[in-house]
Amino acid sequence: MASLNDVKNQIVGVKKTKQITKAMNMVASAKLRNAQERIERFRPYADKFYEMLGDLAAGADESVHPLLEVREETKSTGIVVVTSDRGLCGAFNANILSMANKLANSKVAEGKTVKMYCIGKKSRDYFRKTEHEVVRAEADAMSGFDFTLASSIGSDVINGYLTSALDEVIVVYGEFQSMAKQPPMTQQLLPMTSTSEEEGGSGSAEYVYEPSVEGLLAELLPRFINVQVYRALLDTSCSEHAARMAAMDNATKACDEMTDALTLLYNKTRQASITADLMDIVGGAEALKG
Repeated sequence: MASLNDVKNQIVGVKKTKQITKAMNMVASAKLRNAQERIERFRPYADKFYEMLGDLAAGADESVHPLLEVREETKSTGIVVVTSDRGLCGAFNANILSMANKLANSKVAEGKTVKMYCIGKKSRDYFRKTEHEVVRAEADAMSGFDFTLASSIGSDVINGYLTSALDEVIVVYGEFQSMAKQPPMTQQLLPMTSTSEEEGGSGSAEYVYEPSVEGLLAELLPRFINVQVYRALLDTSCSEHAARMAAMDNATKACDEMTDALTLLYNKTRQASITADLMDIVGGAEALKG
């Protein structure tokens, strides 16, 4: 049985750990409010942009813009993986990385070349250890980013597509659905045709655009890529804080349970020590009487 000092030291250590997890929970809660406001403000704009561009692209010929061109043979796939920079947020990063790795392996099995664009320290560290080529890595970028980062990433994948270095581009990120649900998601950015067919082909409304559809597509298609990348960054950032808040809350509860269990063990150990001392005293007294 452990000594009283050992159990007491364990109790002190667990209580200190609880203070840390509780503080991290409060920090994540404060950051979550700001991140949630950002994604809730941006999501309606991104959805409407998605809908409008789908309607435009659905009625346009592939020759109107290079980003609408669907290659006859897909030889190279670019995968943009967005994770957090820090851990301690449960299985959030692991789920995203697992989905991205399975996607990359399936593309390799089809005979395609895979190029990774890793946003976030966790994705960079993970894919550096794999056989997949890491074309771009942005570590320590998720703590404070703006639309400039999305524009830079969007420009990279667009240039890769225009120069035929990439034949398709897919983004993998964590979508914020609620405080308890942040599932990993995939979205095809390029080519645009498949995306617009899914979203734009079902719309019943018809619009007249000015200037011409060709002029609008030339201006809006690059912006669309940037907007979708920025949305993935915002969703992942918000999901990270929600996942960390839940993980730290669970850790705090676990500390309470461990403290209760260790306190019970301390009391049992102390009682056993007192009983042993009493037995020694009684045994000594009986020996003196004899």
